[in-house]
Amino acid sequence: MPRKNKNPFGIFTESIGLYFSNFGKFIKYMTFPVIGQVVGLLIVFLCTYFYSKNLPILIEKYSAFNNFNTLVLMSVIVAIPGLLIFTKAFWEYLVAYGAINSMLDNMLKSGKVYDFNAHTELIKRRTVSFIGLWMLFGIFSIITLCPLFWVPALVLAVYFVLIFQVFTYESELSPIGCVKKSFMLVKGRFLPTFILMTMAGLLTWVFIPQIINNIFNMIGINKFFANLIVPFMDILPLNEINTYFTQFRIPVIKTDDVAILIVTTTVIQILIQYTLPLRSLLFGMWYKELNKFSESKDEKKKKKSSSKRPSEKLMEESHKKYSGASKKLDRNILKRAMEKDEEEE
Repeated sequence: MPRKNKNPFGIFTESIGLYFSNFGKFIKYMTFPVIGQVVGLLIVFLCTYFYSKNLPILIEKYSAFNNFNTLVLMSVIVAIPGLLIFTKAFWEYLVAYGAINSMLDNMLKSGKVYDFNAHTELIKRRTVSFIGLWMLFGIFSIITLCPLFWVPALVLAVYFVLIFQVFTYESELSPIGCVKKSFMLVKGRFLPTFILMTMAGLLTWVFIPQIINNIFNMIGINKFFANLIVPFMDILPLNEINTYFTQFRIPVIKTDDVAILIVTTTVIQILIQYTLPLRSLLFGMWYKELNKFSESKDEKKKKKSSSKRPSEKLMEESHKKYSGASKKLDRNILKRAMEKDEEEE
């Protein structure tokens, strides 16, 4: 019995079920890629903060620090440990885009996810192509920063939403080939794809982060972390900014408000990154649905091209009939001509 086509709403609900049925495993898998980025940046900030705070003492004790080149070099050195952690975590996060798609087949069969390392390794084996695909994605993201390109970029984003799914399932394609294939799959199914993107965006970028963030605010988690970073707010030129704001009667900015904003933004970003598996599952299932639809169209075209119309069959039969007669006629004419030549001799 052939499997029925799934609409965006069916895929949306099924992907949510797969995600939350394996919620603990996905949380564990995404913890280092997500939290590692935050920890790396935090280490960079703390190292550079304490370095700058103790720089006058270092200059006083060691004259070598009273040199611009030394200052730049030491600033880079103290930031290296945090940058290494951040880079490693960020790379693992990017790899997860493809690895989770690779897990989808097993999840659809068994409903469970396992062997994360094997699926991750499948993507890392194609590192060069994967980096090339992300470079294309980065160029596209830079272009979207210009307001003039927001509308066409939104349209193209719908057409290119499946590039990582194509990369995972069709290993023979180049990065540009993945972009082209994504465009061809979405072509003719633009509206359903847009609806699916909208539902996925609202759920994983708005509803889930905002709900959990509000819960954190209610129980005081955000306030707790904000109080921890308030002592470091003295590096910000808030007095100069507030002096400028008072000239235009703009409310002054308080350090507590800045700290809360930083914590809230970080929490929301963490939650968005943790829901990457849900988005990957959702678009992975949509890729399979569109690919199945595309393959069925190709099969119909092949059948249509292989089946000849009645007029074509008549022309072929006529060609066979008269081509044989013409060959026979050609031989008779040749024989008579030879006999005529002999009589004249």
